[in-house]
Amino acid sequence: MIIAGAGMAAHLPGMCAALFPLPVIGIPMHTTSLGGRDSLYSIVQMPSGIPVATVAIGGAKNAAILAAKILAVSDPDLLQRLKDYSEAMKKEVEAKNARLQEKGYQHYAD
Repeated sequence: MIIAGAGMAAHLPGMCAALFPLPVIGIPMHTTSLGGRDSLYSIVQMPSGIPVATVAIGGAKNAAILAAKILAVSDPDLLQRLKDYSEAMKKEVEAKNARLQEKGYQHYAD
């Protein structure tokens, strides 16, 4: 698995996908000129036969989780760790919701 960032010279993920037989996940990086949209378009518009998975602009965390999910297809221990991670995120959201319901949105950040 290759995770490659793409910035101003946004060809790195595509070149990796063209040269290596491994799955490639491209991360468009935020740029000052177009906010990362140029990087995003560069990654998603690969020609047929050269696939590159793409996450959101600056989405390195999601790229890592996607890579782990792909690898977990053949690794039961990693799959369980991903399930545990998802459960922990669910509990965190539920706790935040309970706090929001208790305090109201006006005082949630206090």
